[in-house]
Formats: sequence, structure tokens, C-alpha cells
Amino acid sequence: MTRPTGAVLRPTVHVGGNAPRCHRPLSSEIVHRARAAGLAGASVLRGVEGFGVSSVVRTRRLPSLSGDLPVAVVVVDTGERMRAFLPGPDALVTDGPVLLDRCEAVRYARHGGAR
Repeated sequence: MTRPTGAVLRPTVHVGGNAPRCHRPLSSEIVHRARAAGLAGASVLRGVEGFGVSSVVRTRRLPSLSGDLPVAVVVVDTGERMRAFLPGPDALVTDGPVLLDRCEAVRYARHGGAR
């Protein structure tokens, strides 16, 4: 697993919470593929309200529309490793944007915890 210091790329994949791929949610599939690729990290963030391509607002406040809340999958690693990984999620995502940010990692703790 890499330990990014300095410049990194951070793709954020926006999908619906119910988007299935390979017998599990799309967000989980992306996280598992990132781990298998040895990338530095990935997180899934669940939204409480949002809309996408359909323009239908999904919210926790209306139980009938809360089944497919927005989800953002954030992955991070060095530019070279991320560019090699990116064709995978892009092929999985049929609806929703994939954003790519250049960032700087100021701290990345080892598995043993912070010093």
C-alpha cells in the first residue's frame, strides 16, 4: 500500500445508494477494487438529501423517497497510481459524475496509529 506525501489525486464518484454492481452496492464495489489495487484509502459518504440525473430530490425526511439517497465514494493516492485505477470506476458508473481533484496530503498516519 502506498503512503502518499505531497501531491495526490482524489476522485469522488457520486452515485445512488441503491446502485448495484457485482452483487453489492456500487460504492462498496469501488472501495473493494481500490483496496485490491493497493491504493492508499477510500471512504463512502452517505448524503441525507440530494438529486442527480433524474432531478428527483431524495431525502431522509420523506420515507417514500429515501430508498436511494446520494452516496459519494472518495479515493486517494498518488497521481500515477490513481490514473491507472480510474478506468475501472469510470466503466462501472453509468449515471452520476466522477470528479477528479488535485490535492496535497499533509498527513497520512501509518497503520500503527498517529505519533
